[in-house]
Amino acid sequence: MLKIFLYIFLFIFAPISIAKQTPYVFGVHPYLTAKELLERFSPLLNYLSNKLDKPVILRVAKTYKSHIELVGKNKVDIAYMGPAPYVKLVKNYGHKPLLAKIQVLGKSTFRGAIIVAQNSPIKTLADLRGKGFAFGSPNSTMSHFVPRFILWKAGITVPQLSHYKFIKNHENVVLGVLLGEFEAGAIKKDIFNRYAQTGIKVLTWTPPITVHVFVATQRFPSQKLDKLRTLFLNINANSNGETILTSIKSSITGVTKAKDKDYDKLRHILQTVEQLAHKKKSQKKPNIFDSGQP
Repeated sequence: MLKIFLYIFLFIFAPISIAKQTPYVFGVHPYLTAKELLERFSPLLNYLSNKLDKPVILRVAKTYKSHIELVGKNKVDIAYMGPAPYVKLVKNYGHKPLLAKIQVLGKSTFRGAIIVAQNSPIKTLADLRGKGFAFGSPNSTMSHFVPRFILWKAGITVPQLSHYKFIKNHENVVLGVLLGEFEAGAIKKDIFNRYAQTGIKVLTWTPPITVHVFVATQRFPSQKLDKLRTLFLNINANSNGETILTSIKSSITGVTKAKDKDYDKLRHILQTVEQLAHKKKSQKKPNIFDSGQP
């Protein structure tokens, strides 16, 4: 029913000549409700529909794992992917044509932080041994993969924590630390900035990691691929470019060329964390790629 609604909604507002055609499908992971995602991506979908003279409709995957599968198996034409899901996509299904990566506040990378309470006696990462730690989603780049790698580099694996838990999102991590349920937790930089005055502080920052990316699949006509890539890269210069980008996320300020090697640092981090998870296989922890947010 939801897929039909999205299809009808976008067709109502498409020019008649466009609406008669079989649409391209734009895939998105479910990091917000389908209604919110439709609102955020509609300016981009309308822009692409008009430039391609063919409707582009939204398909919101049920889970992060199914989003990767839909893109990998060419069940959509175009997709927006978080950095960790993109790396997983390439690992499982091979390379897909890269269109562009976003820029957040002028940068093509973002950072996260391991946080503690403002009055915490914890001063170094080593002090976290034997303490409680809050992760966000199991599939979160900045609330699981990267901070877990940082802990490992500091000589701390999750069995050496007194307890740890995946509590779905970054906001829950902040709350868990403030309430004293965990001595530390991991969040994105923009979440820290939002809650910096609530009683948390940064124990350490993560290294910069490349941001979200737009990709095409082999289902998209190869003869039109260069045009599609140009359309994405020209959003910056479009009169509605700012609206298109900030509608997706208020901090997105542009798009730029993307290369697969941009994700090599994260690829190494994910490989390391996955190896650590395999060592704990007997404890039956959930697959770290099954669900979550970037």
